[in-house]
Amino acid sequence: MRTAVKMRANAAQKDVTDIEKKGRKASKEARRLQLIEATIDSLARRGYSETTLADVADGAGLSRGIVNFHFESKEKLLVATLQAMADEYANHWSSALEKAGPRPAEQLWALVAADFDRRICTKRKLAAWCAFWGEAKSRPTYQALCGARDVKYQEMVISVCAALKAEGGYDYTAEPMALSLSSMLEGLWLRLMMGNGLTREQAHEAAIEAIVAMFPKHIARNGPK
Repeated sequence: MRTAVKMRANAAQKDVTDIEKKGRKASKEARRLQLIEATIDSLARRGYSETTLADVADGAGLSRGIVNFHFESKEKLLVATLQAMADEYANHWSSALEKAGPRPAEQLWALVAADFDRRICTKRKLAAWCAFWGEAKSRPTYQALCGARDVKYQEMVISVCAALKAEGGYDYTAEPMALSLSSMLEGLWLRLMMGNGLTREQAHEAAIEAIVAMFPKHIARNGPK
């Protein structure tokens, strides 16, 4: 009897300990995310070189010691921020592609819409991307972080362009067309970053006009045919 009671007590204590550990882990992840979001804000307002750990701590409403505890240095914090943004972008377009289904026209439509989704295409995130792109040439770590994801994205776009060519008999080569498509989307992001009055909705509309011209047998202004 006493043994059974003791076993139940031990089991209950273990459950409490597990809950506490999960709580601490969740709290740690929440702090990291809070600091990463504050870093994005600082990059958007101040740029890369002017962003400091103190700025991030103030923006997050946390102490400088908390920043050092989680990231140790500005460089590690920036790498973690870039990693988080790259993961978010990759997960976003992958999810859009999966939901679109097997038809290449539906996939292309979904990919273009994903680039101008309000969860991804915001002024602060675009400004943060711009800050990282400005440093990428001199920082191989940044290139390595995004390189594999860029290759995967480009391979996917090539695949969609090849499928559309096979279906529609278009007179183009898949790889150069995919490069043109990606460059068009990146160019619209750059125009949005410049803050010259172009809105996210207008940029999306411009992208639709481009793919209507590129793939007239598959895409209309109101969606895939």
